[in-house]
Amino acid sequence: MDRKKELLDLIKNDSSLVPLIDEVVYLEEQLDYLRSLPKIKVHPQDPSKQKPTPAAKMYKEFLQQYINAIKVLLKATGVENENEESPLRRWMNERLNSKENNMDT
Repeated sequence: MDRKKELLDLIKNDSSLVPLIDEVVYLEEQLDYLRSLPKIKVHPQDPSKQKPTPAAKMYKEFLQQYINAIKVLLKATGVENENEESPLRRWMNERLNSKENNMDT
């Protein structure tokens, strides 16, 4: 299935979200391409000297844009439920509650 069609089905062809779908598809293509490029440049005489390549920096920026766009889509489709407690938050709350109970005794 074509990725754009898959995303359009997800948003039920909501015309206000179509430009965002186009951006998501574009970002996915760019991320795939950037993923294939080297991320670190190593100094030829001193391998301990390394620095990120421009591709690594672009990948990081595009990934953040992609994550933000996906969050907007999830919110628009109602998939994201902020009232639901995440597993990490649940674990932290259990841990905090058990520490508080141990301190009370």
